[in-house]
Amino acid sequence: MRTDRGERFKVSNYPLILGVYSLLLDADIGSGGTQGKHQNLTHWYARQLSATEFEVQPLNAHHVPSGVRSVLGEMDFLKQYTPEPTYYRIHTVPALETLSRKLKMGEDAFKAGNLDEAERQFIKALMIDDKSVEANYGLGEVYSEKKDFDKLKKVLNTLLGVSEAFTYEHRQKFNQFGISLRKNGHYDESIRYYTKSLEIVEDDENVYFNLARVYYEKGLNDLCVENLEQALSLNPEFIEAQKFLKHCKKPLQPRA
Repeated sequence: MRTDRGERFKVSNYPLILGVYSLLLDADIGSGGTQGKHQNLTHWYARQLSATEFEVQPLNAHHVPSGVRSVLGEMDFLKQYTPEPTYYRIHTVPALETLSRKLKMGEDAFKAGNLDEAERQFIKALMIDDKSVEANYGLGEVYSEKKDFDKLKKVLNTLLGVSEAFTYEHRQKFNQFGISLRKNGHYDESIRYYTKSLEIVEDDENVYFNLARVYYEKGLNDLCVENLEQALSLNPEFIEAQKFLKHCKKPLQPRA
């Protein structure tokens, strides 16, 4: 899809879902005298990120995008990938609708306090896409509320291995899960979680603030102050951080 044909896309419309595209590559098989070539066809979920950037993500066995995303320039994308609208309509759209439905049912059950039903629905979603950030976050919140530490640890390890979980696109889920960890007393897990986030996004004052709250509840005042100061260095007008820092420094002030 060229941006120089017809009306240009407005920046506010990005990213654009383009659908499913196929990639046909030659692959070597065998070795020596029996070596030959065959063509390997794979399917990818494509989005247009800007006028010149395109993102592709492989489809899994259930026809939904899952796994590492790659960004290509316009010419590379147009030369290598072929649109597959029929495949998208018949296979991917229904699968994505099913996945979305399971996630919604899980979220509704969680909000209603039905943790067992929420767990079932999020697990069903993970059966469609085991790398689903939304499903893993949802399941993590369930195990955090249940205080099922072993299962929570497994989900947390999964999330820590998926950089996408810490991107702006999933900011709401990111915040909800972090708050759930802290409120349910999973302080060490909270620290791992927020520390990982800062490896990916270093300039988010809210993460430093939330990390400070965890250290405060663990009784580690110096680390709390350190993270509040870091938050304020990024955003000096952060009122909550200003108040929290003032509170934390009160015991250090000499008595009259």
